[in-house]
Amino acid sequence: MPELPEVQTTVDGINALAKGASIKDVWTDYGSAFHAGKDDIKDPDFFARFKKLVRGARIEGAARRAKNVLIALSNGRTVIVHMKMTGHFLYGRYEKRKSGKDGKEEWLASGPGPLRDDPFNRHIRLVFILDNGRHLALSDLRRFAKVTIAESDRLHESKHLSESGPEPLDPSFDLQALEARLARRPQAPIKLALMDHTLVAGIGNIYSDEILWRAGVHPLEKAKDVPKGKVALIFAAMKETLRRGIALGGDSMSDYRNVLGLEGKFQERHRAYRRTGERCSKAGCKGVIRRIKIGGRSGHYCDLHQKKRAPKP
Repeated sequence: MPELPEVQTTVDGINALAKGASIKDVWTDYGSAFHAGKDDIKDPDFFARFKKLVRGARIEGAARRAKNVLIALSNGRTVIVHMKMTGHFLYGRYEKRKSGKDGKEEWLASGPGPLRDDPFNRHIRLVFILDNGRHLALSDLRRFAKVTIAESDRLHESKHLSESGPEPLDPSFDLQALEARLARRPQAPIKLALMDHTLVAGIGNIYSDEILWRAGVHPLEKAKDVPKGKVALIFAAMKETLRRGIALGGDSMSDYRNVLGLEGKFQERHRAYRRTGERCSKAGCKGVIRRIKIGGRSGHYCDLHQKKRAPKP
């Protein structure tokens, strides 16, 4: 699932390329009776209303809240997109065509390049048709992405955003703020606490592993048992790791791509995530990266410099 750096990379791409363009029309092949009545374009009735609201509106800019892409429109509304497991936005020229005997519509990038050639970019589920001759498309292999719309002046009261915790890269988010957030779930394994979007926004499986590796904290350590000095190391590692993820264009170990259809590079800098069985790369450490299950998720850690401490009595 795209995490904070991937979502921020997407937002930066939309601002660089699509800001100022107007939406001439919108298309989707999401939709089923299962989603009837939901605040999501997968409900055909909701999509009909969504289409009326976005047509003719200008893209004023994009922003990020937690793992959500927020596309502000000139009509006082904001499109909210959570890309979920396999979603990512793409920007370029597309052509709509009918394929197969059933005449089903699909979109294909107009020319050669990553938008067309990379198989992870071919699962187009949503297309904003822009007045500059380009398209802003959402590729989503597993169809899990959520797309909705809200009034911009009440955006952060929306049920889609209101429960998100503070932003870890916000200048106001300091060490004391992190300590206070972790204190809300004292019994939680520290990895799960970092991934809890109501405590801290935007951190998922990849970056929690990398943060804890840098801080030298075992992922199963209970939040209450992490010494203050180690919490300070987690705080510093959080800022450094997330900023590095953004600088490297996100993580494309799975299917994330930026708006031009290109891979990020953070997966080339992994120190723990999916490095099971490899020698730890920390200077002077002779440990090995291990994999465990934590709350149904995989955790990766060094068995030496991230050794679990004895719990407090």
